[in-house]
Amino acid sequence: MIAVNRIGQRTRAVVATALGMAIALVVSACGSSAPPAPTATDLNALYQEAKAEGQVIWYAPKPESQMRAAINAFKKKYPGIDVKYTNKKAPDLVTQLNVEQAADRVSFDVSNAGGLTVLPSLDMAAKVDWADFKVPANQIFAGNFVYIWAVPKVWAYNTAAVPKAQAPASWSALLDPKWNNGKLTVESRGSFMTVWAQDPALGTNAGLDYASKLAALHPHYTDNTTQAHTNIVSGQTPVGTDLINLVLEDQAKGAPVAVAPVGPTNANKAYLFVPEGAPHPAAGRLLTAFLASQEGQAALVKSYNSIIPTNTDCTDAGKNRVIGALCAAGVQWFSETDIKQYQQFADFFPQVEKALGTDVN
Repeated sequence: MIAVNRIGQRTRAVVATALGMAIALVVSACGSSAPPAPTATDLNALYQEAKAEGQVIWYAPKPESQMRAAINAFKKKYPGIDVKYTNKKAPDLVTQLNVEQAADRVSFDVSNAGGLTVLPSLDMAAKVDWADFKVPANQIFAGNFVYIWAVPKVWAYNTAAVPKAQAPASWSALLDPKWNNGKLTVESRGSFMTVWAQDPALGTNAGLDYASKLAALHPHYTDNTTQAHTNIVSGQTPVGTDLINLVLEDQAKGAPVAVAPVGPTNANKAYLFVPEGAPHPAAGRLLTAFLASQEGQAALVKSYNSIIPTNTDCTDAGKNRVIGALCAAGVQWFSETDIKQYQQFADFFPQVEKALGTDVN
């Protein structure tokens, strides 16, 4: 059966739930107030303030297993600060934080933003001079966000079901009738189409036309890319949309999955920020700065999570498995460069969903 993403219906339900939560939280928040902002202007002083707080609460849309190496590295460098990590989807983070800030009861210190959650997260971030904490200038975005890892979107295939020579090697090859009737598994929100709004050689109009042709093949739609990845690895569908991080993680476990040479693609940037009103603001700043550092990146790359160049650059292919896999497959990539692109995506994705036929209310 084809699972259709009922995004409009879900969004309204989330908003209704959020409003109910906000009312409850506001009632219970009387007299509460956010802790004062840290006064530290360097890492040593920030550590002392963070150690006094004793813990940092980090929410991000990644399994804890993928963050464990970075968490352990942080705790080794900064003893005395406990890290409490929760895997939560980015849209859910936006909803929760919006409710909690309205009630003046923020419950976590480090949040994630990427793709369609960047714009709604802008006003939720605390103002931080990240340069004080040695965050490289090219990793600071929109003032208060820090670029921590990329999430390259790829097409993948099950190597037990599809010989390498028969794997699709271009966007046009995916429209071959042999992939008709559920042989492609496709993330229904259309985020895999992001590059069509980035690459001038492709373009949004051509992207919408492509999405319509893809829909005519009657692919198997999933609510998110993780579900699509599961279908590919299990062999339920031989080819589909995926994230290179997931592909590499399962390859290391011996799963029959590989990156198809379909490009160009989008290497979606993921940012961390400290929410305004965070309960442990110094520890939140310290963890974020650490993850942006060379030590933090060295730990993250072990689980295929790290920054990569904004555009195709294979210089570090031998050091970074994500870059290496993209380059080995011959996949070019583009990442976001300014805030205007996120507005473009916000306008483009609903049109893509309509073209795919997944915009059911």
